Amino acid sequence: MKKRNTIQKNLVLKAIRHLTSHPTAEEVYLFIRDEYPDISRATVYRNLNSLTEEGQIKRISIADSADRFDVTTMPHYHIRCVSCGAFFDLKIPYFKDIDQKVAEETGFLMEDHDIVFRGICRSCREEKKAQGD
Repeated sequence: MKKRNTIQKNLVLKAIRHLTSHPTAEEVYLFIRDEYPDISRATVYRNLNSLTEEGQIKRISIADSADRFDVTTMPHYHIRCVSCGAFFDLKIPYFKDIDQKVAEETGFLMEDHDIVFRGICRSCREEKKAQGD
């Protein structure tokens, strides 16, 4: 059964496309609320889940932070600044062979993998250097 497109779902998708920094659910909600103050968090969260289930967006789970959402659904990697929280796509090859190697090692039936690299971005390093640290 195909899920219907709603105005709210389209607002959520539009927000994620506009917020190119892989927004959190809260960031999506705040962005939409600016123009549509009556929208609820529950509506935004429900539509994020629906869009993820439909494959229109990708949820990126972060161990020590809020999940982020991405309109690029093809497999790729990300990098996050541990200082300012900036979050970016990486333009490096996606290693499909890792899934097969992990399956052989563990006996798992692999679906896919997500890798988020962590580090300190250039802006934060330059700011720290300017402060004399």
